[in-house]
Amino acid sequence: MSRFYVPRENVGERQIRIDGREAHHILDVMRMKEGDEVVVFDGTGNEYTGFIKDADPKAGELAVEVVKTRKPQAGSMPEVTVAQAIPKKSKMDHIVEKATELGASAIIPLITERTIVRPDKESCRKKVLRWRAISVEASKQCGRADVPRVTGIKDFSEAVKEANCYDLVLLACLGGDTVSIKDSLAGFTTGKVLVFIGPEGDFTPEERRAADRDNCRFISLGSRVLKSDTAALFVLSVLNYEFS
Repeated sequence: MSRFYVPRENVGERQIRIDGREAHHILDVMRMKEGDEVVVFDGTGNEYTGFIKDADPKAGELAVEVVKTRKPQAGSMPEVTVAQAIPKKSKMDHIVEKATELGASAIIPLITERTIVRPDKESCRKKVLRWRAISVEASKQCGRADVPRVTGIKDFSEAVKEANCYDLVLLACLGGDTVSIKDSLAGFTTGKVLVFIGPEGDFTPEERRAADRDNCRFISLGSRVLKSDTAALFVLSVLNYEFS
């Protein structure tokens, strides 16, 4: 059964209001009509089953009469935030989509010393809006009842100052004093994890020094040098395996 997304403010006690893009998709693309059963989620972990009513294709809106509400059981994966240096071209779109499927709780698009992509203010706004839309679509497709939070674009110096808000910080880098992901998780059972993924050319020595703190562990991703758009998905896959 198709799943549709609505903001939490559109959800009432027994009825959900759907308009805009999702209403167009339901009525004009899916050709659904009053009385059809749908599943709706609000991005906060709640999922609703109900029936279409009061459909108005011209106005582009409809209501869903809720008959069942459930909160899918959370998995064993810790709460993982991926701070990803923005790669070239549209690779960040792919990272956001797949990170959503792999269970990331939040995604921080990152500008580092060696990041090549440096959008202006308006481009930043448009890119973030697109990435948020991609995370919603990926959540619909993969069956998540929540939607990962995609923050505004941040400088590395800004993001690393927030590292103390996490129980464990992993920074993937080349060479130096690193440990495997498996070893980095020794003694860690649950909590909030922040994963830094650098750009082509890696983090600079200055950035590594800025990240070096009690809860930060520098990790190696193995003997092969992974592209930036592969690295985050590799780390998330390993975390899924380790905590499954």
